[in-house]
Amino acid sequence: MKRRETNDEHFLQTPVDDAFRHTDPWRVMRIQSEFVRGFDSLAKVPAAVTIFGSARTLPEDPLYKAAVETAKVLGDVGFAIITGGGPGIMCAANQGARQSGTQSIGLNIELPFEQHVNPYCDSSVEFRYFFVRKTMLVKYSQAFVIFPGGYGTLDELMESLTLIQTGKIHNFPVVLYGTQYWRGLLEWLADTVLKHGNISAQDLDLMHLTDSVEEVRDIIVAAVHGQSDRPEREAASVQQTARYYANRPTES
Repeated sequence: MKRRETNDEHFLQTPVDDAFRHTDPWRVMRIQSEFVRGFDSLAKVPAAVTIFGSARTLPEDPLYKAAVETAKVLGDVGFAIITGGGPGIMCAANQGARQSGTQSIGLNIELPFEQHVNPYCDSSVEFRYFFVRKTMLVKYSQAFVIFPGGYGTLDELMESLTLIQTGKIHNFPVVLYGTQYWRGLLEWLADTVLKHGNISAQDLDLMHLTDSVEEVRDIIVAAVHGQSDRPEREAASVQQTARYYANRPTES
């Protein structure tokens, strides 16, 4: 069975027939309409936290349960919850939002295989283009919580860090949940990327690392309400990460 081509794929494909090169400018109108629809749909969203993570995480996984609880405790202190609207961690976060009674929002993406909006979204917007969807995820969020995931999750993590690092968005909390899962990435950033001079030491402080649902909440509440001012007053999870690097055993 032939895979259905997505709008993103069609848009990014280099035209081989010169006649089709002239259709790309008109596609901008469709992209513009998608931005307008997204902005209009999300204009009244209150302070929100976006939760990312794998679409493959099953309900019996402890990470699924942690995502439910994370969204619930964030909802209990007044944050709306935004996700990609799909299954796995996204579904778990919307489920937790529903349990807390806060606004539960899903921003779904058209894929070659069908991805339906999970049943815990109170409202949803479907997007054809990844870059439009990612704009909405960033624009309407006060913080990101990143659960373990694959390429899509890593893409969202790295884009958020790049936007903060380059001053395109303000420095809001980016919280990595799952020390064991993310440790290898942080080691690589510290031991390889930093060592080669491709990032600065302070760039490692753009991420918080924790295994505690309550700490996720406390980091975000402190940042949003101006109770933390990094780097002068680093959050506890950042200090924990720094201690981990300092105390990490060296290879013999």
